[in-house]
Formats: sequence, structure tokens, C-alpha cells
Amino acid sequence: QVQLVESGGGLVQAGGSLRLSCAASGRTFSGYCMGWFRQAPGKEREFVAAVTWSAGITTYADSVKGRFTISRDNAKNTVYLQMRSLKPEDTAVYYCAADQYYRGSLAYPKNYEYWGQGTQVTVSS
Repeated sequence: QVQLVESGGGLVQAGGSLRLSCAASGRTFSGYCMGWFRQAPGKEREFVAAVTWSAGITTYADSVKGRFTISRDNAKNTVYLQMRSLKPEDTAVYYCAADQYYRGSLAYPKNYEYWGQGTQVTVSS
């Protein structure tokens, strides 16, 4: 059974930084696609960033390009999301997601089978 556990969320002032972690367990994640999504109150879940576990290919939403960096640590089975220059509009619950297969796009929530419970990120102005 795949388990994803996010951590690292919190309250930060605009312009600050946070690093989210997603600890993955239950499988060998070689070949998996790993993604970060976020959902603000009253809004749909939206794509933030993704990485392919083996090749390390990354992709980002336009809204976070240049500010966020996704990475993975194979030895620790952990995926990170380093967030810099945070803005109030980045406030959301951030979710880690995983799927064994590349289903044509890393940006669609429906293409991921496994999800974490989420971690709250609040950016104050």
C-alpha cells in the first residue's frame, strides 16, 4: 500500500520561503511520477509541479516557475517542493501525489492514483 505523508507547511510572510516534504512508502518508486498540487478554499485543485522519479524530469505551472523547485531524494524516498518568494495567492492546502504510470500529462489530478493528506501553506501579506 502506497503512503504519502506531507510535511513542512506553515505560516510565512510574503516574500518568504518554505520547503515541503513528501515521504513516500510502501513501494519501490523507481519509474513513478510524483506531483505537487494545491487547493485554495472554493477553488479546484491545481497543478504546481511534478517530477519523474527515475529520470528526474521536472515540469512546473506557469504561476510558480522561477520561484518553486521540485526535487527528489532516492535514498530517502522523499520528494521536496522548495518554495521561494511566496505570495498571498500561494495560500492553499498542498498535496503530494504519485502514480506508477505516465498517463500523457503530469498536470492533471486524475492521472495520479495515490494522494497524501495535505499540508496547509498560508502566506500573509
